[in-house]
Amino acid sequence: MSRQNYLFTSESVSEGHPDKVCDRISDAILDTFLKEEANARVACETFATSGLVVIGGEVGLSDQERLKDQMGRIGQIARDCIRDIGYEQEKFHWNTCHVLNFLHEQSAHIAQGVDRDGAGDQGIMFGFATNETDALMPAPIQFSHAILRRLAEARKSDAEPTLRPDAKSQLTMRYEDGKPVEVTQIVLSTQHSQETQTSADIRAIVEPYIREVLPAEWITDKTEWWVNPTGTFVIGGPDGDAGLTGRKIIVDTYGGAAPHGGGAFSGKDPTKVDRSAAYAARYLAKNIVAAGMAERCTIQLSYAIGISHPLSIYVDTHGTGELHDTAIEAAIPRVMDLTPRGIREHLGLNRPIYSRTAAYGHFGREPDADGGFSWERTDLAEALKKEV
Repeated sequence: MSRQNYLFTSESVSEGHPDKVCDRISDAILDTFLKEEANARVACETFATSGLVVIGGEVGLSDQERLKDQMGRIGQIARDCIRDIGYEQEKFHWNTCHVLNFLHEQSAHIAQGVDRDGAGDQGIMFGFATNETDALMPAPIQFSHAILRRLAEARKSDAEPTLRPDAKSQLTMRYEDGKPVEVTQIVLSTQHSQETQTSADIRAIVEPYIREVLPAEWITDKTEWWVNPTGTFVIGGPDGDAGLTGRKIIVDTYGGAAPHGGGAFSGKDPTKVDRSAAYAARYLAKNIVAAGMAERCTIQLSYAIGISHPLSIYVDTHGTGELHDTAIEAAIPRVMDLTPRGIREHLGLNRPIYSRTAAYGHFGREPDADGGFSWERTDLAEALKKEV
């Protein structure tokens, strides 16, 4: 039997965190190429530090002239991202930072496998779902994201002009009988203006928003608050700490509540199974839980470069399943084509829908009308039940 009474902690970071700035730029470049061509190939990495953004990786379009035109837009794309996030500080300003573009054409040796509808690389991908929240996500990561998203809204609306883009949150939750019942620790660090000096000042600003986001019964007299525990946090973003695409893979997924295959998402087009198969695994796990077949579900998929079908499918319902895990494993390939092409078509992934995923998690979000977060739909639940 798994433990039912325990403490568990997850963290999130804001869109202004240095690594998230880089994720945003990489995904904005991906969206730009997908707008130009649905089958564009992109594997884009970004590095940011004080006054400097460096972009590299591989891209591909079917027309060389259009590829050249898009290459010329890279600098402005990066600046637009930085401006939207809100950086206008002396040593990291959207209008004055240097942007270096080292993108080049996709490797022909990689392309030959992908062009045959194979996976873009080998690897393992995991998906997870749990019924402890309405979004079928683990509560600590879901609410850590929600706190930072709410603070970003307050900052961008000028309701809280003293807040700045860089921020981190962390929640420790106490579980009873496998369900979250109390927040024991709240950690929040946020960049702020020079005029605001003390941790008490920042807590007075952020506490109402945190209480707005968290269920009231979860915050008790025993809950400990740690708001800007080191004191002043004026220097932030890439000026305070260098950023890099793909360094927040646990923040992006399940906050440590489930395994991770190790592959990052941002900047990768959907032929890369690091991204598309991880989305498919979440989609399947969520639909299994939504169908009432289990309270918790972990799914692993594995692929080899140039090979179209998954090498393995593994299901673990952690002892909460209504039927044997092997029965669910057998049903999955009958209700969804898990080749890279099949995933892209089923979830509609060849669209410019990725910039919005770069902060506040790739999972636990509401599906958008234009196809964004399509992997969060629960439209496969009935088919799974019938097949099983």
